[in-house]
Amino acid sequence: MKKNDEKYAAYVQILKEELVPAMGCTEPIALAYAAAKAREVLGVLPQKVLVEASGSIIKNVKSVIVPNTGHLKGIPAAAAAGIVAGKPEKELEVISEVSAEEIEQIKDFLADTPIEVKHIETGLTFEIIVTLYAQDSYAKVRIANYHTNVVLIEKNGEKLLEIEVKGEDEEGLTDRSFMNMESIWNFAMTVDIADVYEVLHRQYVYNMAISEEGFRGDYGANIGSVLLDMEGDNIRTRAKARAVAGSDARMNGCELPVIINSGSGNQGMTCSLPVIEYALELKSGEEKMYRALTLSNLVAIYQKTGIGRLSAYCGAVCAGAAAGAGIAYLCGGGYEEVAHTIVNALAITSGIVCDGAKASCAAKIAASVDAGILGYNMFIRGQQFYAGDGIVTKGVDATIKNIGRLGKDGMKETNAEIIDIMVGCQC
Repeated sequence: MKKNDEKYAAYVQILKEELVPAMGCTEPIALAYAAAKAREVLGVLPQKVLVEASGSIIKNVKSVIVPNTGHLKGIPAAAAAGIVAGKPEKELEVISEVSAEEIEQIKDFLADTPIEVKHIETGLTFEIIVTLYAQDSYAKVRIANYHTNVVLIEKNGEKLLEIEVKGEDEEGLTDRSFMNMESIWNFAMTVDIADVYEVLHRQYVYNMAISEEGFRGDYGANIGSVLLDMEGDNIRTRAKARAVAGSDARMNGCELPVIINSGSGNQGMTCSLPVIEYALELKSGEEKMYRALTLSNLVAIYQKTGIGRLSAYCGAVCAGAAAGAGIAYLCGGGYEEVAHTIVNALAITSGIVCDGAKASCAAKIAASVDAGILGYNMFIRGQQFYAGDGIVTKGVDATIKNIGRLGKDGMKETNAEIIDIMVGCQC
């Protein structure tokens, strides 16, 4: 693919839009960001807080630890952190700089301030509205469709910003409708590495750092350490454990940032860290590793474009299949091997549901990366899943389209049921 090709420029921009830093699980951080923006507009600490959120936001915030809060969980904690200590100009790193004194202030704010949480259903999967009240004043901020997409800022009846929300279209981001596997492959194989080096090198540095912390610390169920202890120090196990250890840390309060993919840190780690581990093992060299990361990141984004940011379909499945694609390339595979790896992987793990961000995400990542590696090893041994095997159909693009249909449309009722179960859980 040539540099003057419109698709070339679009792919570079898509990577820049999606591979951005975030500290903590991105849904509570998006909520903290909205709360910090509202606090900035209000100008004073509020006396009352109203958080309105779609079910998928509630699902993904309920059980995860919010970093820099002294290990607090949930929607009120995320809102309080944004209000008391948030720096809205830092967007998804909004609560990355919180002092010990501010952590105590967050706890005091939670104890002293009424915070009401409402489940809203407006037809949007991703929606956050934070309204802060102080005496006769109020400030409201609305985020829709993706994590930093502020579409409304209102103060005392005056709309300081209002952007029309047209369904679940992601206005403001590069159009992804042209994406397909062949063009992704061509771009990854021909891109001038200098054009993607900054975003990919940052992904390498940030995600390896949190993975190392996951191995060192005691986070969640420590699935990364369990894998190594259970299966040994071979490359397949280490590739899984790399991503898993990062998730162990991130889901359980680690205060290191990650580079996300498709709005998710877990997906960002899953489609990068196994690929990096294989590149280091195979001594692939920097250029080939960054081509593999270009491939895996774009394959993950391509799948998620059809599914949407949030769904009952576990995003680790997409990222694990994408990691399999990058690994297939590093192991000497061409387009055919990569395409069949993705199809095989999706046939194996597409039944995994998303029941919110929490410690068990790490175990789902392990299964998804394993499916990616198995998918490649099946094909090089002459084995594959064929069109008509369940949701698999002829061609990688058609199979990915089926996955989008399953995740976005087919699992709507599943998502609603998961949310009902989680909201009703007395735990």
